[in-house]
Amino acid sequence: MSLPLSSSILDQLSTAVMVCSANLEVLYVNPSCEALFELSQSRALGMPLFHLLQEASEGSSNWFDLPKALSRVIDSGHPFTRREALIRVGLQDKAVDYSVSLIEPQEKEKWLLIEFQPIERLLRISRDEAQAQQYQTTRQLVRGVAHEVKNPLGGIRGATQLLARSLPAPDLREFTQIILEEVDRLTLMVDTLLGSRQPPAFVSTNIHEVLERVLPLLNSVQNTPEALALNQPVQLIRDYDLSLPELSADPNLLIQVVLNISMNALQALTEQAPTSARLPRQITFRTRIQRAFTIHGICHRSVIRLDIEDNGPGIPPALLESVFYPMVTGRAKGTGLGLSIAQDIMQLHKGLIECQSVAGRTVFSLFLPWE
Repeated sequence: MSLPLSSSILDQLSTAVMVCSANLEVLYVNPSCEALFELSQSRALGMPLFHLLQEASEGSSNWFDLPKALSRVIDSGHPFTRREALIRVGLQDKAVDYSVSLIEPQEKEKWLLIEFQPIERLLRISRDEAQAQQYQTTRQLVRGVAHEVKNPLGGIRGATQLLARSLPAPDLREFTQIILEEVDRLTLMVDTLLGSRQPPAFVSTNIHEVLERVLPLLNSVQNTPEALALNQPVQLIRDYDLSLPELSADPNLLIQVVLNISMNALQALTEQAPTSARLPRQITFRTRIQRAFTIHGICHRSVIRLDIEDNGPGIPPALLESVFYPMVTGRAKGTGLGLSIAQDIMQLHKGLIECQSVAGRTVFSLFLPWE
């Protein structure tokens, strides 16, 4: 069965369009639909619809009775629309809005017209903007508290020094020394929370030069007795696109960002139990160009993307959404400041850091405008 000549118009649409028979067999997919489902029209034709269109399984929180909904459309002719549905394509889920309506090209014949609108990019932009607003609010709150804490710390230190001079016994000064050391430690932490007041020194920078400064530092960390005791050093893998353009950045600040994320990955890999010979510990540094990417509401034609990927245990799901907030950490010895400072530095460069993590794969993606 062939579609009418109007199918040539559907071929030009950016909207993904699929036509199915009343028996729920695929009759037509336009090129946009081929791209969405990652298969050719020749493979799709005649395929049962449910082999392509698969939503969340029964019993999940987002379960939708699709067969029943399609039957209602065929019987009554009333269309329906699904918002923010997750459909399974290959081994991954894609977020789409889709609408199903009934068309009757000939008497006693019914077809289903299904239109898909991918919304992954819109959801990502919305999520990034919401997280950026929450991050800025939290950051301002922490800085306000840090300012209020720093003022009395100076008074405590001065009073302690005066008290130490007036103590009659030298052995009592041990206690005032403890107070001074703890005050200095808190002052250093507060200064870290407040961040540097020195503006970035922007110069023309190659992202690969930054990486080549960080990699020797990581190798030196692996040569410590604790790391050598593992008998399984972490492999540092370069996956560079050497055609990337230079960008205007402060290389020292970018080194701080990359080193912080890389050290977190290295610690996550060395703290876990040894893996088998088939699964070596790895950190991959991957550079690419990302086309048509939106950062803080601005759509850039292209940005430089740096992925720092490790095959460690992953970040706990409960921490994943707040991993860039100050004082949030999943490590027993962590301070929760490193990633927060890294995100601050990226914002100074009008960039962004995103994180995706599951057990066995964690990726921190740095996006930097270069134009």
